[in-house]
Amino acid sequence: MINNIQDKTKLVNSVFSKVYNKYDLMNDVMSFGIHRIWKNKFIDWMNPSSNSSLIDVASGTGDIAKLFSLRNKNLSAITCVEPNEGMFKKGKDNLINFKNIKWIKSKAEILPVEDNKYDFYSISYGIRNVSDINKTLNEAYRVLKPGGRFMCLEFSKIDNELLNFLYKNYSKVIPALGKYIVGSSKPYEYLINSIDSFYNQEQLLKLISKHGFAHVEYRNLSNGISAIHSGWKI
Repeated sequence: MINNIQDKTKLVNSVFSKVYNKYDLMNDVMSFGIHRIWKNKFIDWMNPSSNSSLIDVASGTGDIAKLFSLRNKNLSAITCVEPNEGMFKKGKDNLINFKNIKWIKSKAEILPVEDNKYDFYSISYGIRNVSDINKTLNEAYRVLKPGGRFMCLEFSKIDNELLNFLYKNYSKVIPALGKYIVGSSKPYEYLINSIDSFYNQEQLLKLISKHGFAHVEYRNLSNGISAIHSGWKI
C-alpha cells in the first residue's frame, strides 16, 4: 500500500510539473471553456457570506480562490493549499494582488493548520489525484468549524448514454491535444485514466458520509461530466 501511495504521489507530481505553465489554456481547450461555468456554479452553490473563511485545497492556478474572493469583494480570509512546486508558484503569481489570500505548499493528507478553523473547505478537480482519499477527507473534517461545509468539484460519471459515447470518443483525442499544446501526451493519458477509475457520484457521496459529514448531496453538471458534492460538519 505504501509503495502504491508513493508511486501515485510521484506520478501526480510529475504530471503537474509538466503542465502547470499551460494548465489554464489546456483546460479551456479541452472543455471548450465550460469548466469556467462549472466553477461559477460551484461558487453559486457555496453561496458564501462576506465574512466566510475558506481553505481551498489542491488550488492549482487559483481559480476557485479567486472566484470566492471576488464574490465576497475580497473581504474573506482564504488559504490556498497546493503540493506541486510549479503549480504553487503559478497560482501564487496569478493571485499576487489578492492580499486576503495566503498560500501553503502542502499535501491534502496533512494540512498544517489548526482544528475547527474554516467555514468552507473546497477541492476542485483535485480529490482524484490525492494519494490517500481517506486521510484527505479526515483532514477536511478536522479543519472545518462545526457548521462548516465541505465542497468538492470533480469529473464524474455521465448519466446520458449518447453523451457518454461521444465523450469517450472525444477523450481519445485529448492526449494528442496535450502533446500539441503542452508538449507531452502522458499527463493527459493519466487524466483520462484517472477519471475512468474514480468513484461515481453515489460512491463518492457514501465515502464523504463515512468520514463524518452530514446532509451529503451532489449535483450533476453537464449530465454528470462533472459533479459537485456538498457535506456539512455538524
